[in-house]
Amino acid sequence: MIRRVQPERRRFLKQAGLAMLAAGRPHAEGDAQSPDVVPNSAGTERPRLKAPPNACDCHMHIYDPARFQMVPNPRVPPPNSAVPQYRLLQKRIGTTRVVIVTPRNYATQNDVTLDAIAQLGPDARGVAVVQPSVTDAELRRLNQGGVRGIRFSLTDPAGAITTIDMVEPLATRVADLGWHIQLNVEGPQILAWENILRRVPCQMVFDHMAKPPLPDGVAHPSHRVVMDLINQGKAWVKISAAYSNSLVGPPYPDATRIARAFVNAAPERLVWGSDWPHPTATVTPDDAVLFDLLAEWAPNERTRHRILVENPESVYGFPKA
Repeated sequence: MIRRVQPERRRFLKQAGLAMLAAGRPHAEGDAQSPDVVPNSAGTERPRLKAPPNACDCHMHIYDPARFQMVPNPRVPPPNSAVPQYRLLQKRIGTTRVVIVTPRNYATQNDVTLDAIAQLGPDARGVAVVQPSVTDAELRRLNQGGVRGIRFSLTDPAGAITTIDMVEPLATRVADLGWHIQLNVEGPQILAWENILRRVPCQMVFDHMAKPPLPDGVAHPSHRVVMDLINQGKAWVKISAAYSNSLVGPPYPDATRIARAFVNAAPERLVWGSDWPHPTATVTPDDAVLFDLLAEWAPNERTRHRILVENPESVYGFPKA
């Protein structure tokens, strides 16, 4: 579907204003001349928190329909979400390394991710989506292109490309490449699939704080399962997408309680991600607010450095800083 520019711009400005007010920041109109205007991100201010050198955004998506055709999917893809627009976000929040995750609108067509890795260069890695029919040659091609894991996004069966039955056989195949599996699942699913997760023969990364049901948060028994996997050295968690772990909205106090629990228990097994261009957010968030949450979640600078720099080096194979 072709969108006209003007209505889309009005929608962006409206969402930006709502998110700015909710976050308690001064409202700024969407000035096209401002260097810090980023599509799919509210606000124009830069974060108060300064990103360390080699800080990594470990979870974002690229949508480039002008160059890579999407497949039919109930989820409407965010507009203006290609590499040039993402570079604006990097400039605004100060991250330089990035992990690009193939979004569901491309199903198992990972060329959009490989192309983005090539554009962003040696500071980029990728996470692909595949099915059991994938050939060994294709896995080698993805590996050479910078892919370091495969994702199973299982929260919404209506738009799912993979199933839980695919996890074990695919995990066995990618383990030989040194890859991990990435799981976009919710707390009740973690409980239902606990036995499968414990058998997985490679590292696993849970998206978005493993999404425990609210208001239970870390009191939900799925959190214990995730922590057991972490303590066994099998799992990592992305402390990302605060809006997906909040019933309240900015500044996301319920998400903060979950993130702090992980930081206090296992900072050596955490990474951070922006989730730009925020395909599941109902109101466009302010990425400066989201990045500044790290100062609240991990007040110690040394801990933040580990989350932003050292841990991504371990998970995604970036050169040691």
